[in-house]
Amino acid sequence: MRATTRISQYLKTFRQSRRHRTDFVGWLIRRPQLLLSTLFYETMLLLSNRLDPHLKELAELKTAALVNCEFCLDIGSALAHRAGMSEQQITDLPRYRDSDAYSELEKQVIGFAEAMTVTPTSLDLEELREQLLQQLSKAQLTELAAAIAWENQRARLNQGLGVRPTGMAEGMACALPEARRAQ
Repeated sequence: MRATTRISQYLKTFRQSRRHRTDFVGWLIRRPQLLLSTLFYETMLLLSNRLDPHLKELAELKTAALVNCEFCLDIGSALAHRAGMSEQQITDLPRYRDSDAYSELEKQVIGFAEAMTVTPTSLDLEELREQLLQQLSKAQLTELAAAIAWENQRARLNQGLGVRPTGMAEGMACALPEARRAQ
């Protein structure tokens, strides 16, 4: 049931595109095997349902903010709204550690996304992984790590190809780019 809901949310979000609708596909259509493999991986992530989709959206949005991908922030903010994230949660991402908008688990998920995204990685992933495994199963953590890693790849590909925001989050609170910093 979660997969059906997420797919429905993605389709509704894509329909909100107002401009630059073909940027990404316009590039990848030149390399069909890359387009198909991208669609396959995106679909597999949508169908993976052990982890609460809210946590996935939160991690992906934090990653997009750290990579500074405007398209990813646009779609990620719209998907976050559809997943039930509050405006405060979206706008408080840069200061999540001190925000009352997040549960402890959500803060750990955001911290894990940050640790997997900052370059160079000087944060202790092992400690974060152990903390998360106290609340998540190994299957859930695998899904979380895959979603964060894919968002890193997706954001960097979008930036490299010049994929522009489409206006999916217009009129909503939108996450903002963040400075990447190792801690």
